[in-house]
This record gives sequence, C-alpha cells and structure tokens, in this order.
Amino acid sequence: MSDSLDRSTKINSVMEPVVKKLCEVLDKSSTRGWRKLGEIVGNDRRFKVSSNDMEMCSLKVLEVEGSPSRMLLRLMGERGCTTGHLMDYLQTLGNSEALQCLKPSGLQILIQPQSVALMSGHNLCLSCHAVGKSPVQYQWFKSKEEVPNSFSPDLVISPVHLKDAGFYICRVNCGDTFEFSQWAQVDVLNVITSYGQCYQSLEGRLKLVIQPQPQQINVGETLQLECGAVGRPIPRYQWHRNGVPIPNTTKRKLVIPHVMRDHQGRYRCEISSSTERMWTNEVDIVIDDVYAIGGVLDSSELALNSIPEHLYATDKVALLIGNLSYQNHPQLKAPMVDVYDLSNLLQQLNFKVVSLLDLTESEMRNAVDEFLLLLHKGVYGLLYYAGHGYENYGNSFMVPVNAPNPYRSANCLCVQSILKLMQEKETGLNVFLLDMCRKRNIHDDSAPNIVLRVTANIVFGYATCQDAEAFELSSSGFTNGVFVKFLKKRLLVDEKITVVLDKVAEDMGQFDATKGKQALEIRSSLSEKRALTDPILPGDSVDLAHSRQWAKAHELPEAMCLTFDCGAQIKLGFAAEFSNVLVIYTHIIKKPVDMSFCQAHVTDFSQDLDVDPKEMNRETPEETGIYLLSSSLPQHCLYTRISSLQKLRDELVFTVCLQGTFRAMDDDPVHWTKSINIGKPLIARLDLHQAMRRNSCLQTCMMPHSPSHSPCHSPGPEHHHHLHHRLHQAQDYNRLSPQHHYLDICERLQGAVGGSYYENLSQCHCEPTYDSPGGLSSSPSIPIEASDDINELQTVFINSLQLQQQ
Repeated sequence: MSDSLDRSTKINSVMEPVVKKLCEVLDKSSTRGWRKLGEIVGNDRRFKVSSNDMEMCSLKVLEVEGSPSRMLLRLMGERGCTTGHLMDYLQTLGNSEALQCLKPSGLQILIQPQSVALMSGHNLCLSCHAVGKSPVQYQWFKSKEEVPNSFSPDLVISPVHLKDAGFYICRVNCGDTFEFSQWAQVDVLNVITSYGQCYQSLEGRLKLVIQPQPQQINVGETLQLECGAVGRPIPRYQWHRNGVPIPNTTKRKLVIPHVMRDHQGRYRCEISSSTERMWTNEVDIVIDDVYAIGGVLDSSELALNSIPEHLYATDKVALLIGNLSYQNHPQLKAPMVDVYDLSNLLQQLNFKVVSLLDLTESEMRNAVDEFLLLLHKGVYGLLYYAGHGYENYGNSFMVPVNAPNPYRSANCLCVQSILKLMQEKETGLNVFLLDMCRKRNIHDDSAPNIVLRVTANIVFGYATCQDAEAFELSSSGFTNGVFVKFLKKRLLVDEKITVVLDKVAEDMGQFDATKGKQALEIRSSLSEKRALTDPILPGDSVDLAHSRQWAKAHELPEAMCLTFDCGAQIKLGFAAEFSNVLVIYTHIIKKPVDMSFCQAHVTDFSQDLDVDPKEMNRETPEETGIYLLSSSLPQHCLYTRISSLQKLRDELVFTVCLQGTFRAMDDDPVHWTKSINIGKPLIARLDLHQAMRRNSCLQTCMMPHSPSHSPCHSPGPEHHHHLHHRLHQAQDYNRLSPQHHYLDICERLQGAVGGSYYENLSQCHCEPTYDSPGGLSSSPSIPIEASDDINELQTVFINSLQLQQQ
C-alpha cells in the first residue's frame, strides 16, 4: 500500500494485503465487526445491503478459510462503494483498528485517548500512541488551549481536580505530517468515599458513586438531583420520573426551577455505557404547598410526610457461584456465562455482588460464611448457584468441584441450612435461585434434620421442577442456560420478585426446545410487595467492618508504569472478570529509537493458581479465554487470565519480562526482568482456601441424618439419556474448558442453518478513532456541549459527511 490512499478508489481495487488485514480485524470483532458494518451500510440507500446479503456473508464461515467480511466488502465494491465511503462507515462503527488498515502508513495513531469519568483526587491518565517513519511528537490540548508541558504520549494529571474536567485531544506530528486523535471527555466527580466503597480502577465496569437523595421542598423552589458513575467509557445519563423518561434530562445533575405539585413523584436515573446499564436508587420527591389549611406546616407534619411509603432494604448482598471444572464428574459450560450476566444485572440493582467460579467444598463453605457476615437486619440476601446438584427429602444440595464419585450430602452444601443461618440474621428478603438438577440421589441415604423458622420473606426460584432436570442450549459458543436466558430479560423490572419469576416461568413455558421437559418452580412465603429494585436505606445495624472487608475483596491492583534499563516503558494493567478471576495485560508505551522489536510478557506465577503458560500473554483476549470481558479491555496488549484466586495462599508475585532486539546487534534478543508484587487481589484477600474457619455453614450441613426413602439418579457411568440435560455436558467440551474457550462458529451456524438451533441440548448431570474535523488547522474543532456523549458527536459528524457526498 502506498503512503496515501485515494478516497475515490473502489473497494475491489484495494491491494490484497490491506484487504486481508481488514477482514481479519472485522471477522474477529463480535461487537464492531462485519455484522455491525453491514447494518450501517444497509441504512445507506446508495449501497443497500439486504438481510439475504448478510445471510450469504454469514455462510462463508462454512467454507475453508471463508471470510464473511471479505464477502461483504466484495458486495459493497460491486455496488460502487469507495474506500472513502468505507472509511466513513468504519468511523461510524467506531472500529479504529479496522480504520487504521486503510490509513496512510506514514503516521498512524494506534491507541486513541478514551473518555473517562473519575473522582476528584484520583489520577487521570489519557494515552495517545502513534508510529511514523520518523520520530513522533505529541501536544495535548484542553479545548483549544495547549496543556503546558504535555509532550508525552500519556497525559497525566495527578491528582485531578474539578477544574480539570472538559474535552481533551492530542496532536501528533511526524515530520510535515500531523493528525489529531479523537476527542476524550473527562468528567470529574466530587465524591467523599464512604466505608465499604473503593473505586481504584477505571478499567472495565461502571461504578456508581453518587446516589440521588430524597427531598421535600415547597412549590416554587428549585429541585436539584445529582447522580454519578466513574469508569471507562464515560457514562451516559437519562432521568426518569415514575418510570417514564424525562425529556432533555441527559446530564448528571437534574435541575427543575420553580417546581409545581405535578413534579412530585419517584425519581431515578438510568446510567449506561456502550456495554453496560445500571440504575440509581429510586427516591421520593415531595412537593408541598407553602401554606397548608391551618397555616405553615410544622416540623412534626414535615417529619410525618417524609416517612418512606415504600418498602426498602438496609443493604443488598448477592453471592453467585458457578461450578464448571469438576474433577470427578462431567465438566460444565453455561454457569460461567450465567454468573457473569447476573452479576452485571444485580450490580445495576445496587447489590454487593460476589461472583465466583469453580469452588471446592471448603471454598464454598467459606464463601457462604463471608456472605453471611454481610447480612444483618433488613438486608436483601440473594444466592444464585449453577452447577451439579440434587434434591433429597425436599432439601437441595449444591455439589462442589472436588466432590467424589459418587457424592453424598456430607460432600455437598445444603441450601436449606444456609437459609436457616440467613433467618437468624433477620434479613428482609431471602432469594434463592437454583439453576441445577433436582433428581434424587440414590447414593445419599440420609436427610438433614433442619428446622426453619416461619417467616414471610423467603423466595425460591428453581430452574426446574422437583425430580426433574434443567437444560441449556447446546452450542460451541457461550450461551446462557434456559433459566437465565429468560431471567435476565426480566430481572431489572420494578415488580415484586415473585411476579418477575412468574413472568419468567411463562416465558420458559413458551420455549419449544424445553416445553414438557423443564418448567420453573417458584416457592414463596413472601407476604409483602418486595422487589429487587427496592431502594436501600441503611439501618443502625450496618457492620462497617464487614462492608470494608467486602470492598477489599473487590479492589483491583493499581495500574502501573514500569521503566526498564534500556529506556523502554510498559503499562501493566488489571481487570476483574469475576471476583476470583483476574485479567493482566501489558502494553509497550515507549520504545527506544534504536530498538527494532520490543515486547513484554508476564511469567513465574504461584503454583497455587495452576496457570497454563500456553494460554498466557496472548495477542487477543479471546485467545486466553477472556470472552466475557474482552470488549472492555484496551487494545494492542498481551493478555493473561488468572483464575481460582481463592486458592492463593501468599501475595501474588510474578515476573514481567521485557524482550527486545536492537538494530545494531544482529537481532539477537536481549531480556530484562522485574519482579512485581500486587498483594492479594480481589477475593484472595479473604483466604477462602482455609479449611472451615468458623464452621457455621458446616454445622448446619452436617447435622444428624435419618434414612431417606427417596431414590435418585446415580452419578455413576450407568446414567445415560438420549438428550443432554443441564447442568450440562456440552458436546466436545474437552476443548471448551473454562481455560480454553475456542469458539466454533461453524457448528453454531450449521445448527442455525440445518434446523432449529435449540434442538441440540446439553446435559445437566444430576450427578455430582475518530479524526478531528480540524482539517489542516493546528487547532481542532471542539464538541459544543461538554456533557454530550462523545461517540454520538462523532456519529453526527460522520453522518454529515455522508450527506454531503450524496
């Protein structure tokens, strides 16, 4: 490819190396790939791409080395699409990596600065990295003003203050050529961190840090509500009153001057990013007349009016456990996706969520123990379990990953025993969602003698009926089990929890794949209209020590910049996929001029973690098994997934190895190393590996037993069915273990094309870039409204270019 690419060149005339690289980028992206590109092009009447065209493209995966992206580009080229049009579409798509494939090679911006919201007092770092034929120079701008002494690829403001909020952009010079980066919006929130809260990392999920507060004001006064979240990408906001969006209220602060009685109601804000959505608490706004019939309202009347009319929780706590990698039983798959999706949804409902994969018996008991410590009077407690299980004598048992074959109740955790302990905490609501089989276990000839209190706050949602199995869709990719497939569509609805589950049951009843095989069973003693969306009003019994302990179990290590003796610098970053799964990524941010090759990788991890070196330091998150979090991670890094952090006995110490070659040394590699200690990250701080520390859960699970007359399916090899049930041995799952998640798109499409995609069911064994429009000017154009979403601004700008070309 030459140093310049004529925008009028037809796509079919682009040189093969460029097309090949572009197709590789579009084929591998799940959210900004060829499908989304086809949707954008399909909305342009000049190069209409139909649904039949898209189906034709998708079938290309059935061919050896077939590429859906190549087929799509070929169709676009045949209809007259030029590289200029394609570049505009890729701008709208937001796929900077694909866009770089078409840009001149003389100067390329590889890493664009990302918009971010953060708290005052934290450190702001915006990064812009480019490569060119000669040394690259940088200059950062805030709006139209140059940021003093900002000539580095990384703009660091430490600490950041409210005055630093605004729009930033970087100008990159290489000889006579320059380019502007995309705009990055910085929103700075003034937050006083309370106990139990910690927002150390800006990578990954949004974190809600400012909640709106209930108010009682008089007619004619000004109503001001504020909320806020931190994270990358920067959040978007939409305020609602009584469940209805309020027009033109898309800022963090809602201001209504001169309120009237009609403004009274329940307010909350929807906060979203490109991949997530969450809600603030719903608060009551009471609007009083200035004078009552008998004169001005006195303080006692005001206090009476301010009493909440709705039910509330003193806190919300959820423990989610997904067991997949069984040592003596068939391995599972869907629990990982189910736990991940439910974790995101429950966080939007302001639950303190602990999400864990693959726990042994002692680890499960200790995790339940920590869960119980967070419960107190009025708390909403939710336990979700996905994995092997069974039910004897009305008691449900969750099977740990190290359970023997066959297993018995002594090897498992009894759900009813956990409920007994939750009742002792005087919780406001106890919800159990059990996504497991409920067949009887003939190897277990005993039944726990558990006496439960009569309370009106218990809800059981069983994924299947008694003495039946639960199913998941058979797929070589990553799909939910049938229960969570429908549950996640209803979980955020502001209705009584039993009403929500009733609707999930109706949805499941209409699903042809499992009709007559699986039905949701709901057991409830709930007498009040309690919902998972109820607001949180902390009570006097809040245990701050335990809240702080929970916060520590979710702290990510701080990202760090490492400088090596050769002059190279790398960024070492961290993200959390689950409470016991850490993602580590490395990226070169500075390479010496005389170095021809430079790469940094991590190695030498504790043997407690059992990390496979072949699945570390991969060039894409998917290669190392990071599918669920991949869209939230920065690009152009090496990625490593560290699971089972609960097994870590000591602080996590590992080595960062830098490998480089110099032009003057005949390409002989040179190595530098640094030892890094990040302490005990995430759930490792709670030492769940210890054996039965307090024995509270064990005491109720191991009570005297009496003989059981209820036979059960055996966990032995004689248990076979022609259908595969949940939870669930996927076909050929040996190559799809949680540490080796290779997607097999061909099988998935063959299922969709060859027949109903849900006809194959898995078994639930009951056994145990954007360029600034500044043109050639050295001062870029600035977004008009600082609170608008930057991606929407870019889309409007690109759309305007397309209209001009018509």
